[in-house]
Amino acid sequence: MNLSEAVEGKEYIIKSIETGDEELDAFLFSLGCYKDQPITVVSHKKGGCVVSIKESRYNIDSELAKAIKI
Repeated sequence: MNLSEAVEGKEYIIKSIETGDEELDAFLFSLGCYKDQPITVVSHKKGGCVVSIKESRYNIDSELAKAIKI
């Protein structure tokens, strides 16, 4: 299951991130988005979703949401 399929308001644990881009992986890591960390989808938007990671909120696009496996 990926993040774009997640239920709003439910906390999930990140199983893997499959972007294929080391720079993007490093950026996500700096946000606290990496394996075994909790993540919550706050809301789904037309072009992606708003997620909560370590008490911060981020807007991510649908392509990136599909790369985050939960």
